[in-house]
Amino acid sequence: MTGNWKPIEFAAIAELARINLQTLLAEWLPDGRIIGREWVALNPTRADRSRGSFRINLDSGLWADFATDDKGGDAISLFAYLNGMQQGQAARALAQRLGVQA
Repeated sequence: MTGNWKPIEFAAIAELARINLQTLLAEWLPDGRIIGREWVALNPTRADRSRGSFRINLDSGLWADFATDDKGGDAISLFAYLNGMQQGQAARALAQRLGVQA
C-alpha cells in the first residue's frame, strides 16, 4: 500500500479510553450516574425512559443494553454504537478526542 496509511492501534486507543472512561461517559451519556462500578444511563439510541438496562462497566469498559441485547467490549465499540459509526471511524475519532494519533 502507498500513502500515509497505517493500521489503527485499536488496543492502545481502547486502553487510553478505558483509563479516561468516566470522563468520556459524562460527555457521551450526561444523564448517567455511577452505581457500584457501573455507569448507568438512558440509551440515547432508543426511546429509553428509565435507567437500569443500559450499563457500562467502569473498570473493563464492557457495556450492554439488556433491553435490546446490544453489547460491546470497550469504549470504541460504545462510541461506534452511540454514533452509528464503523469501528475504524470510531477509533480514529476517539483517538483524536484523547489527543493521540490513530
